[in-house]
Amino acid sequence: MSADASPLGLFERYLSVWVLLAILAGLGLGMTAPDAVGVLAGLEYASVNLVVAVLIWAMIFPMMVGVDFSSIRDIGRKPKGLVITLVINWLIKPFTMAALAVLFFDYLYAGILPRGDAQQYIAGLILLGAAPCTAMVFVWAQMTRGDPAYTLVQVSVNDLVMIIAFAPIVALLLGVTDIVVPWETLLLSVVLYVVIPLVAGAFTRSRVIAAHGGDDAAVDAFTAKLKPWSVIGLLATVVLLFAFQAGTIVSNPLLIVLIAIPIIIQSYGIFAIAYAWAFAWKVPHNIAAPCALIGTSNFFELAVAVAIGLFGLSSGAALATVVGVLVEVPVMLSLVAFANRTRAQFPGTPA
Repeated sequence: MSADASPLGLFERYLSVWVLLAILAGLGLGMTAPDAVGVLAGLEYASVNLVVAVLIWAMIFPMMVGVDFSSIRDIGRKPKGLVITLVINWLIKPFTMAALAVLFFDYLYAGILPRGDAQQYIAGLILLGAAPCTAMVFVWAQMTRGDPAYTLVQVSVNDLVMIIAFAPIVALLLGVTDIVVPWETLLLSVVLYVVIPLVAGAFTRSRVIAAHGGDDAAVDAFTAKLKPWSVIGLLATVVLLFAFQAGTIVSNPLLIVLIAIPIIIQSYGIFAIAYAWAFAWKVPHNIAAPCALIGTSNFFELAVAVAIGLFGLSSGAALATVVGVLVEVPVMLSLVAFANRTRAQFPGTPA
């Protein structure tokens, strides 16, 4: 379905405007109703905010309904997307993020920030770089018309690698050995953002197809009806994320900008490497876009939880991971827009 044919076509074309308004609304809510926002922020378990989890679930459910399990068995015949995802996420991203953090906070920002604080921000950025995204990848993939079955496999394999590789990479880059991986956060996020919506999506898909006499096309019509709720979930998530951190943003605007700069450079750089690699390898766009976006985005629940566990709630490391949350949605929306504009450049992909 084209953007023009979609009932939300006009709304989606100006999505960046609505996101900006959602950011402003979140900041306003956080400053004018801090007690109410505090109650919402406190509704969490294992560093996973349950309200945000529900909203993300609403965003990714339509894509899970679109997963055709019969196509998963064919993914082994096209491994290039998985290779790009794994190399970018685990051999490039953590180390380039660490290098950028050291460059900015040890050299470019020398004299601007106290040395001790700079080391905390470096630690926070390292934690972000070592935690590639899980849940929101499904949202970005859906917005770029990504292959839902292939995206599911990419995320699932990435999660399995994360269980093994996250702690050793963080320990290496931080130079510490007592990394305590918050397993509750990691496993709860996988269950909430992958397992439950996948099971619900598979059940819903089977019921929709059965109700329409086995016609798979009915699934597309069904998910089109869900699209408004997916976009509303995205905007509501943005409002909450900025409301939760409104006080920090308003009281430290320059510091937020200084931390955000290397994160933004890293995000666009990682996307460029993965997307160009996929183009050179002639990977189809519906696989190339998600495999570039999965490394660009971050698993912020995990990064924030580890930062708090290692350095404390009020630490510079925790703040740096939170800034990663704040810049992610605007940056990812710009990359989604770029991926959609360049879709026709990929071989065999209709505009």
